[in-house]
Amino acid sequence: MKVNWNYIKAFALLAVLVFLYSFSAKRNSGRKVDKVAVQFTNGENLYIAETAVNKLLIVSKDSLEKQTKESLDLSVLEKRLDENKMIADADVYMNVDGSLGAIITQRQPIARIFDKNAFYIDSDGKKMPLSDNYSARVPLISGISEKNLEEVFPLVTQITKDNFLKKHIIAIQRLSSGDYKLSLRNLDFEVYLGKTTNFNKKIKNFKAFYKKAHQDQKLNAYKSVNLQFENQVVCTKK
Repeated sequence: MKVNWNYIKAFALLAVLVFLYSFSAKRNSGRKVDKVAVQFTNGENLYIAETAVNKLLIVSKDSLEKQTKESLDLSVLEKRLDENKMIADADVYMNVDGSLGAIITQRQPIARIFDKNAFYIDSDGKKMPLSDNYSARVPLISGISEKNLEEVFPLVTQITKDNFLKKHIIAIQRLSSGDYKLSLRNLDFEVYLGKTTNFNKKIKNFKAFYKKAHQDQKLNAYKSVNLQFENQVVCTKK
């Protein structure tokens, strides 16, 4: 019987490849985590510091650098990060070079509430604690509590999405009557919005007033602007 050396060589080569792959995989899984790389998707203003993220990634009081890749449960690490009140979403992964990566998406505050305990409203309308790391430049809201968040959230969202309003409105006050009053940046007069109904129409009227008063250089001549009346802007001079 003639021996087919080509088959034997192919089988031997396959066996060697399987061995090398198994050896490499075992060696790779036993490698220590030599570094951690944290990336923020919205990282201009950090409400949670990179050092704080690293602390959340510490496992059983041992540094990550002492852990093997095989011993790490990435889903547990992601859950730990997701539970942090500054983080909206976390993606934790291992690189082939033995480093651990974490991609962090922060929650985004859109307003700051002055209550007994100050806090933010985030872009989902949920309560968000203040950050020790960074103070957001967002409108300040007074006269409401956590119970009124559903009422004020649509108003703040519309302000955030409008470049003109986002630039000029620095404070929102809910009066005892349930009406709203707006304070503007670098201007003395206050804007009485009334209820939040017909908001877009009221703001359209206000923008028309602002444009005309700005052209006439009379913005500083008023102490109040009232938008509560339909199709009217009622101004009170100083």
